[in-house]
Amino acid sequence: MAGCLAIICAAVALSVASALPVRAQNAPGAVSPGASYPSQSAPAVSAPMPSMPQTGNAYSGSVPEPLVPGVLKISLQDAIQRGLQHNLGLLLAGQNLQAARGRRWQELSHLLPNLTTSSYMDDSKVDLAEFGFSGFPGLQIPAVVGPFQYFDTRAYLTQSVFDWQAWNGTRAASENAKAAQYTYKDARDLVVLAVGFAYVQAIADQATVNSTTAQVNTAQALYQQASDQVQAGTAPSIDALRAKVELQTQQQALIQAKNDLAIQKLTLARTIGLAPGQRFDLTDKTPYQPLTGLSLDQALKQAYASRSDYQAAIASVRAAEDSRRAAEAEYLPSLSFSADYGLAGTYPNVQTHGVFDVRGTLTVPIFQGNRVHGDVLQANAQLQQAREQLDDLRAQIDSQVRTALLNLESAEQRVSVAQSNVDLAEQTLSQSRDRFAAGVTDTVEVVQAQQQVASAHQQYISSLYLDNYAKISLARALGVAETGVKQYFEEK
Repeated sequence: MAGCLAIICAAVALSVASALPVRAQNAPGAVSPGASYPSQSAPAVSAPMPSMPQTGNAYSGSVPEPLVPGVLKISLQDAIQRGLQHNLGLLLAGQNLQAARGRRWQELSHLLPNLTTSSYMDDSKVDLAEFGFSGFPGLQIPAVVGPFQYFDTRAYLTQSVFDWQAWNGTRAASENAKAAQYTYKDARDLVVLAVGFAYVQAIADQATVNSTTAQVNTAQALYQQASDQVQAGTAPSIDALRAKVELQTQQQALIQAKNDLAIQKLTLARTIGLAPGQRFDLTDKTPYQPLTGLSLDQALKQAYASRSDYQAAIASVRAAEDSRRAAEAEYLPSLSFSADYGLAGTYPNVQTHGVFDVRGTLTVPIFQGNRVHGDVLQANAQLQQAREQLDDLRAQIDSQVRTALLNLESAEQRVSVAQSNVDLAEQTLSQSRDRFAAGVTDTVEVVQAQQQVASAHQQYISSLYLDNYAKISLARALGVAETGVKQYFEEK
C-alpha cells in the first residue's frame, strides 16, 4: 500500500511540474559590438517571450554613480533619466560626436587664414674660410667676419585662395559631424529602449513573484483544508499528499521567480548606472492601454522622417560624395597666398626698418605616382558602401515597423483573451474548492484547477509584457523612443 501511495505521489508531482511554466534563467552575456543589447531573461510564462534586442554591449553597461544609503524608489521615468546620464553607450556616442567636430575644425583650418608671429635675435661671427673664401689676388678679405648682432620680428599670414580638395574635404567633415550628431540622438533612443526593456522585464518579474506568492497561499489553504478533512476521517490521506505536492511545487516556483527578479534588477541597475550593491525598489506597475489610430503608411512616413540612424546614414552618403569629389580634386591646381611684415635691425645700437614679403603660389600637379587614382578608387568604394548601407537600413526600418505593428496587434488581442481566461480559471478554482469542501470531489480536481489559475496568471503577465514590449519596439521603429516611451509610461 505504501508503495502504491509513493507511485501516485510521484505521478502527481510530475503532472504538476509539467503543467507549471518553467523559466530558464539566462544570465546576461557578452555580445558582439555594433549596435546590440545583451540577451535578457524574461518572466516565467508558458509561452516564449522576446528578449531584449541586440544593440551593442556598451548600452548594457554604465558609469556607476556613488552609492546612496537606504533603498531608492525607481520609477521608469527615473530609470530613463539615470540611463541618459550614466549609460556607457550614450557617453561613448557623446565622445564620438566631439571627435567628429574636432575633425571638422581640422579640415576647416586648411581654408581659414593662418596667422603666426615669430621673433629672433642673432649674435654671429663667421669664418669665411669655412665657406671657401681664402682670398683673391689684390683683394684683402679677413678670415673672420664679426661679431655682429641683428634681430628680426614678423607676423606671417597664409591663406588658401583656391583649393578644391580642401573645400570638399571640409564639406565631407561637416557631413560626418552631422552624422555623428544624428548618431548621438539615436543613441539616446537606444538608451531609452534598453532601459524600457529592462524595466518592463523587471516589473513583469515582480508580477510573477506576486502571482506565485498568491498561488503559494492558495496551495497552503488547500493543504490545510485537506489535512483537516483527513484528520476528521472525511477524506483519504492521498488528498493531503496531493495538496502537499502542489504546495511545494508552488514554493519552488516562488523561489525561482524571486531569483529571476533579483537578477533582472541587477541588469537594470547596470543599465542605468546605479552603484554596485545599491538597493532599490520598482514603483511602476505593468501598464496597459490599447494603442489605436496608426496606419502602416503613417507609421512608415513618420519613421523615415524621425529615425536618427536613417538621417545619419543619409549624411554619411553625402559625406562620402564630398570625399570622392575631394579625391578627384587632387588632379586640379591650387592657389595660395602668403605675406609677412615686421621689423629688422641691429643691436645694441637699435636701428630698425620695416621688412615684408608678399607672394602668391600656384601649385600644378603633373605626376603623383597614381596616388590620386588610388584615392579616387577608395573614395568610390566608400561611397558605394554608404549607399548600399542606406538602402539596407531603409528596408530594415520598413521591416521593423511592420513587425512592431503586427506584434502590437497580436499582443493586445492576447491581453484581452488572457484577462478573460484568468476570470474563468478563478471561477473554476472557487467551484472546485467548494465541491471538495462538500465532499463531492477529491483534490485532483482542485489541484488541476489551481494549476489552471497559475497558468492563466502567467499567460496574462506574459501578454502584458508582450504588449509593452511591442509598444517600446514600435516607438523605436518610429524613431520616437525617448518621447514615446515616456508618454506611454507617464506617471499618474
